[in-house]
Amino acid sequence: MKDLRRKPLRVVNLGLEIFADELKTQNVPVTHVRWRPPAGGKPHLLEILEKLEELDR
Repeated sequence: MKDLRRKPLRVVNLGLEIFADELKTQNVPVTHVRWRPPAGGKPHLLEILEKLEELDR
């Protein structure tokens, strides 16, 4: 664990880009990934996607 704290911090940010931007202002190397939940997180659309996946199997 001590070795881990001696290494430079690198971050992968998922979702809100504002977090990545803030880290960049502090000179922290960050990779931002634009991620959103499938179907916008809407349960009825997720059910439809699941049914489509079942048909594809």
